[in-house]
Amino acid sequence: MRDRVVIKWGGGLITDKAALKTPRIDVLDLLAEQLERCLDNEMDVVLVHGAGSFGHLKAKQYRLAEGRVNAQEIKGELTQDEAVEEVRQDMLDLNEHVMNALTKRDISAVTLPPHQWARNTGPHFNGDLSLFQDAPPGIVLVTYGDVVECDGDSEFGILSGDDLVVRLAVELPRVKRLVFAMGGVDGVLAEPPQPGREQHLLTTLEREQVFRGDHASEIDVTGGIGLKVERGFLVLAHGVEVILVCGEAQERVADACLGHSVRGTRLVA
Repeated sequence: MRDRVVIKWGGGLITDKAALKTPRIDVLDLLAEQLERCLDNEMDVVLVHGAGSFGHLKAKQYRLAEGRVNAQEIKGELTQDEAVEEVRQDMLDLNEHVMNALTKRDISAVTLPPHQWARNTGPHFNGDLSLFQDAPPGIVLVTYGDVVECDGDSEFGILSGDDLVVRLAVELPRVKRLVFAMGGVDGVLAEPPQPGREQHLLTTLEREQVFRGDHASEIDVTGGIGLKVERGFLVLAHGVEVILVCGEAQERVADACLGHSVRGTRLVA
């Protein structure tokens, strides 16, 4: 039986977070090429991607991560319900760029938008993973962070891609490792990167270690690098390897997926 890897392409990696709805096509092409290498090496792939400038900016403006709030507290031309629909469409638009990059490599892939099959937020969200589990060998299943319906007064919320990968990596059979591909950094740094200063990469990271993550809270509606690490340790506890690497480096994501030694951060028990 073929082994599996779960890959998370970060939103800040595949989009320009400073420009609304701007994909990084060159990065998507590089990542798709490396994904193809995994398939060529008999490794099945489940791909999760982030939102970046296609989701976070509007979701932040309309406070979608908080669920239903008083309409008088919203500053913008849209209602929250209209914003939910626009963010969902924006994510479908970004996913189309992802799928186009895969198609260029003749990779067979199917997208499963979370708002169609998942409910509630956090790593224990409700949703049937049988479609992922039953995928034929060589078919890439793709999903992403999205606005989903929620129980109770909140009515809706943001299901982060970092939460999606927890259940996918833990519950799907034959998953060997979870790889976070990030933009701009080689992995988890001891301190946020600063121009002109050398990055202090933590090549291994234990749960008790302290680091100062860079989180763009003014636009990001999820938890930044801290959430990735926290969710990564949940996965590690189930015996699945977890590696965080730079997605802009040639071959690094593929090498990490295939279990080769790479520059990055490996979570350790």
